[in-house]
Amino acid sequence: MADILVYSEKQAAALELVFKGKELGTALGMGLSAAAFGPAVADSAGAFGAHGADRLFVSEDPALEGLSVDVVAEALAQVAREAGATMVLIASTRRGKELAPRLAQKLGAGCVTDVSSLVLTDGSLVASRYAFGGNTVARENLTTELKVFAVMPKTFEIDGPVAGAGAVVQAALTLQPSAAKMVSRRPKEGDAVNLDAAERILGVGRGFAKRDDVGLGEELAAVLGAELACTKGLSDFGWLPEDRVIGLSGAKTKPDFYLAVGVSGQIQHTVGISSAKLIAAINTDKDAPIFQLADYGIVGDLYEVLPALVEKLKAL
Repeated sequence: MADILVYSEKQAAALELVFKGKELGTALGMGLSAAAFGPAVADSAGAFGAHGADRLFVSEDPALEGLSVDVVAEALAQVAREAGATMVLIASTRRGKELAPRLAQKLGAGCVTDVSSLVLTDGSLVASRYAFGGNTVARENLTTELKVFAVMPKTFEIDGPVAGAGAVVQAALTLQPSAAKMVSRRPKEGDAVNLDAAERILGVGRGFAKRDDVGLGEELAAVLGAELACTKGLSDFGWLPEDRVIGLSGAKTKPDFYLAVGVSGQIQHTVGISSAKLIAAINTDKDAPIFQLADYGIVGDLYEVLPALVEKLKAL
């Protein structure tokens, strides 16, 4: 039986794909395998099995230290052959975007990256992805025997794990260390942020006149218990770090609440917030595109509205 193979360096993203992969495998009559690399990865077999994986291929090969993309691509290619996989699902993280085409080249497979949906139609998978800068959706059907899909995180829902454990397979790998050598490491400036996991997010955009004014958004975010995020433009200005960008060039989020402040609502940004449960917006332009997506909106000057909101919320 042919298998679907799932991989991500982030376990949460991998489990999401495993859950969806089980659904697809059942419909297509395929088994489901997953791969995990690094120290003590066999300990995660229970989680993978509970989400639907039949087998978990693991390796602690020294060449995989640091999970260099070129080495991981070779490892996955070998696992795919060992598992008899004809379809590979990879999380379209920053590493995943590079990993998917490398793996496809090694397998002679077709590849679609940044997939926003996978739908089974007439026995084949149709992948959707944003195209032309996010202004339209392209639907693509791979006709190659082997297929690689890099799927955006938080694309699929997980109903909940069930009792079960996947069989652990020690992958028989022959790997060489990466040709790229690590020269040095240094921490990123600022606090680390994981927008994918945030339950509340406050996004700031070009409506802020200068960097110091973003402090108004930071204050409101603190009162709301929300993570601060931004459009790509503000990151390009150097006002906020790249890991706080939401949209095509950043994170795809799924918070319980998203508040857009001074955000116009161009598709390049809103593709990253469209799955939020509740969206509110503050903008001076009543015709701003963000209001078409928002559940609630305030047409007003953020320099007046934000201090008033902070004062009101602190009084509660």
